[in-house]
Amino acid sequence: MTIPVDVIEAQALSLPQADRSRLVDRLLASLGHDQEWEDAWADEADQREARIQTGQGQWVNGPETLAHIRESLR
Repeated sequence: MTIPVDVIEAQALSLPQADRSRLVDRLLASLGHDQEWEDAWADEADQREARIQTGQGQWVNGPETLAHIRESLR
């Protein structure tokens, strides 16, 4: 017997935050990983941080940026 995904989702969302976080970690680990992809993202993160530290880049507010993008797509 399999449980419908929407039932599992509802149950997972009702868990305390710490348990949801642990569940996410376990689910992601179960998917395996692509070391090349992880290395590429780590390099990109390092480059972005370096640009911010040297003044060539700046932090942006995520929710404000998403709101701006959504508004521009209307």
